[in-house]
Amino acid sequence: MSQLQHDIAAKLSGRPRRWLVTGGAGFIGSHLIETLLRAGQEVVSLDNFATGHRANLDEVRRMVGDDAWSRHRFIDADIADPQACVAACEGVDLVLHQAALGSVPRSIRDPLTTHRANATGFLNMLVAARDAGAKRFVYAASSSTYGDSPTLPKVEDVIGRPLSPYAVTKYLNELYADVFGRCYGLATVGLRYFNVFGARQDPQGAYAAVIPRWVAAMLDGEPCVINGDGETSRDFCYVANAVQANLRAALVDDAGAVSQVYNVAVGDRTTLKQLHAALAEALQRIQPGLVVPPPHFADFRAGDVRHSLADIGKAHRLLGYAPTHDVRAGLAEAVGWYVENAARR
Repeated sequence: MSQLQHDIAAKLSGRPRRWLVTGGAGFIGSHLIETLLRAGQEVVSLDNFATGHRANLDEVRRMVGDDAWSRHRFIDADIADPQACVAACEGVDLVLHQAALGSVPRSIRDPLTTHRANATGFLNMLVAARDAGAKRFVYAASSSTYGDSPTLPKVEDVIGRPLSPYAVTKYLNELYADVFGRCYGLATVGLRYFNVFGARQDPQGAYAAVIPRWVAAMLDGEPCVINGDGETSRDFCYVANAVQANLRAALVDDAGAVSQVYNVAVGDRTTLKQLHAALAEALQRIQPGLVVPPPHFADFRAGDVRHSLADIGKAHRLLGYAPTHDVRAGLAEAVGWYVENAARR
């Protein structure tokens, strides 16, 4: 057992807690459900399938087995419905709020729908968790909050102006969470995710994340599209790191670690050109004859940040967060799932 597994198992020992995972049919949410069920916990999850998939829940059930799955209850509902949030929070000890509409381009195209899910839905969840007496409310924040700040690495207390409606909604989440702590005593922790990737990340659709989208293109023998000159960089974070951060944030005993926002990343930059090469290498280890065409370079996208790199020192000091996977280790672990999933399309 690794030190991380030992730490989490010790925190979860004793009576099972009841957890709520919103966005449970989504990418990160389904990994949280799987981890919690494996640890003997009781889990309620909620999703409206706007971006989540029943196949993710089906896969979790296969992975954990029917006995563990019996400790899970799923609610098909929308967080924009206040009553659905109330029902989901009933009897819950700890909330892991992952439900949101991601994608900067989607928010620019349709800001009202983004606001409904990410702002109104978030407020509904805060109110429901407060009224249910939840002990901790951990929520998915976003590195998009840093906006046009040129500071590298990104430090939690230094942000710029938001560059998209999506970024506005995620910053609003942080403001509301802080106010609910001050006004109502709700213990909240925000996790600013930096480009999380891994199994169950959807390669389909107009707003698919770059890694699964590029894997699908490479497997089809098509050129990947790089927006810009390829020197744009990101701090890509494997999903196991995000799961770790959620559990540490939910279970940390130090009162000074609550009512805080943390970066969740690796603390290393990868350019899009480097990512393309690493993906091709990882896929060719599985399919040695695979021919990956050179990328196609297109215009920069509106609202995109040029460079992103996280300082994870605060999360390490206060939460004990220590990423277990860098980008290459994460790709090595995830690429098999991407290939298998592509074969089912």
